[in-house]
Amino acid sequence: MTLTAPPAARRREQRGWYFYDWANSVFYTTIISVFLGPYLIPVAKTAACAKDFPTIPSDQCVSGFDKLVETHPGLGYVDVLGADIRPAAYFGLITTVAVLLQIVFLPVVGALADHTGRKKELLGGFAYLGALATMGLYFVAGDRYLLGGVLFIVANLAYGSSVVVYDSFLPQISTPEERNGVSSRGWAIGYLGGGLLLALNLVLYLNHEGLGLTEGMSVRISMMSAGLWWAIFTIIPLLALRNRPVAAHETTAMRSVGGSFRQLWGTLRDLRRYPLTLLFLVAYLIYNDGVQTVIGNSAAFASEALKLSKTVQISAILMVQFVAFFGALLMGWLAHRFGGKRTVLGSLVVWTAIVAVAYFLREGAAVQFYLLAFAIAVVLGGTQALSRSLYSQVIPRGKEAEYFSLQQISDKGSAFIGSLTVFSALQLTNSYRIAIISMVVFFIVGFFLLAAVNFPKAIRAAGNEVPDRI
Repeated sequence: MTLTAPPAARRREQRGWYFYDWANSVFYTTIISVFLGPYLIPVAKTAACAKDFPTIPSDQCVSGFDKLVETHPGLGYVDVLGADIRPAAYFGLITTVAVLLQIVFLPVVGALADHTGRKKELLGGFAYLGALATMGLYFVAGDRYLLGGVLFIVANLAYGSSVVVYDSFLPQISTPEERNGVSSRGWAIGYLGGGLLLALNLVLYLNHEGLGLTEGMSVRISMMSAGLWWAIFTIIPLLALRNRPVAAHETTAMRSVGGSFRQLWGTLRDLRRYPLTLLFLVAYLIYNDGVQTVIGNSAAFASEALKLSKTVQISAILMVQFVAFFGALLMGWLAHRFGGKRTVLGSLVVWTAIVAVAYFLREGAAVQFYLLAFAIAVVLGGTQALSRSLYSQVIPRGKEAEYFSLQQISDKGSAFIGSLTVFSALQLTNSYRIAIISMVVFFIVGFFLLAAVNFPKAIRAAGNEVPDRI
């Protein structure tokens, strides 16, 4: 099946491709956006209480932890490989470590996928590694903050690796004219999948007492369910997608890995031939850092800065999932009418306004938080889906996975520079408001860099066909 195949044949593979967004989006919604951050911070606080305040009952210590730290400034840290880390900053730290590992590992994954052509096998292997690590979060309880950190890092790394391979199928299963629509529909369907499981988990969480469960147990079951969902629905794209033939390569695994490293090095050197592609990649890296960091810290921001209940947090994220389904389709339509570049630039203006307003939200203002979440939902999926589509136009054929691995470094699972910025702000000020408003720089810089990209010239330079509207 090539791009000259009949449209019906292409659509069959596209429909299967959509379902990996349906499968993996639950990791992002249930784990990253809702449960893990707010759950892991009290787990880390429990460990800090046991170490520094052993005479105070654990539940009282955790609930009054911030006041205890104010009166005992030298206490209230947890140990991470010999470093003293504030519990509130622990989730930001492990997210930063996960993305640092992605920076090293994901380009190799992309090179291996392009070099061997065994994309289905790599997609399945990374998906199931991530799903198993996610299911393992069920065992994070008490003071097991280190176990939670290790499992999250493994799951996040596997998640990013699988998405590199998944995204690299996009240029192979769609024509340039189809790409905005195919990419947007994939994101939209992902929001439905993530939203459906989150709705089920919300029912479980709100009724945990009636079901004879503790709050912590309901959260652990919810996190485990994300891994099960991810594993089950990955079967569909694995059945629908097919590998494409590649040039002859080394037959053994070690030789393939060695060949992949050589191919990766060649790709990095070759990137100098595509300065506009590199400019887009830098722009995307910056503004997507802002997007991912805002989303990845939204639940912790609601909990720590706004003091909103878990119910408000989950229901807001749930609303985002379903509104974002229509938002992604809306922005796909806007891209069809006005062009993908203009639509993404407009979304970055909205993101700038969102983080500026977030700084001024009142503590306990649930309605304000819901309105802000609605605004995020409208632009969230379209910003990323259209960026994926634009990027697919400016990369050379045969190196899709390698180039998408460079993009994925800053994609879904939270990004290095933004996460490090949040971690640093929290470590220095212990204020989520300052941490969130610092993201405005990412959107402004990303806007001007994206505006400077000449897409028709970049597409021609990559040897691709320029669509009617960019």
